[in-house]
Amino acid sequence: MSENNSCNGNCESCGSDCTATGENGATVTLDLDDGSRVECAVLTIYQAAGKEYIALLPLNENGENEDGEVYLYRFSQTDGQPTLENIEDDDEYEAASDGFDQWLDDQEYDDLVYCDGEEETQFQ
Repeated sequence: MSENNSCNGNCESCGSDCTATGENGATVTLDLDDGSRVECAVLTIYQAAGKEYIALLPLNENGENEDGEVYLYRFSQTDGQPTLENIEDDDEYEAASDGFDQWLDDQEYDDLVYCDGEEETQFQ
């Protein structure tokens, strides 16, 4: 896959809201090898094994994800512009995937620990 570096949000790392998702969240348009294009919601930018990665959720024409598939790319900035690169190495992909799994686990933990913005005092 190649990519179109058009991140249209506003976040700390690249000047776009990359961690926001939903109707007003950041999106990236990817140009696929077969000539088609897919709009993706940006789930998060995270670090793993000393590098930055981005997790993208492909969306259909209705702005929904039907199968839960997530795309992972190496993420960097060049002259303040976000750049996505394919992960070609199996070991690097494994590290990126493990980092994304950890991010997901952290999100679920936050949902369990925080209720309406307040920290739970104990688990039973």
